[in-house]
Amino acid sequence: MNYSAIKYCDIANGIGVRTTLFVSGCQRHCPFCFNQEAADFEAGKPFDEATQEQILDSMEPPYVDGFSILGGEPMERRNQAAVADFLERVRERFPHKNIWLYSGFTWEELRGKRPAAAPYKESPVTEDTKRILGLLDVLVDGPFVQEKKDISLRFRGSENQRLIDVPESLKQDRAVLWHDDPLYETHTM
Repeated sequence: MNYSAIKYCDIANGIGVRTTLFVSGCQRHCPFCFNQEAADFEAGKPFDEATQEQILDSMEPPYVDGFSILGGEPMERRNQAAVADFLERVRERFPHKNIWLYSGFTWEELRGKRPAAAPYKESPVTEDTKRILGLLDVLVDGPFVQEKKDISLRFRGSENQRLIDVPESLKQDRAVLWHDDPLYETHTM
């Protein structure tokens, strides 16, 4: 797997201060995607051991609240094994820090309960999908849709995207929305 960027002290892609990894590769090609340069699976650099250690080291300070992974598309079938392996390392080393993953796939697609939307010809579900979902705190699901863009939304770009509480969703076997701090949930622009 390749990655296109790493952001340290990121506050845009989840609660608090985070380290954020942008993986390479996405077949969706959403119009107006904020990260089109990461659509190519060969874009960026190899996600090697030195890079992984650098990310893990960046998460050591107590002010770093968690880790986020975006793309490209981390849930592309060919990215999932590397994503799962790395998220296991993050969870093992930082069991109390939260992990967020952004995917153009919906919760239902990742659970095999609905066929993947175009342009995908096959389900995104692999032997690693369940492993990844079991390591997440929040899944931001659904593709960016320009016609539903809303800059007032926290942690997502368009109103079709959901913030899913993954542990609770796995318990209930349905998508359960994550709830933000009440101050932010009631804020309007």
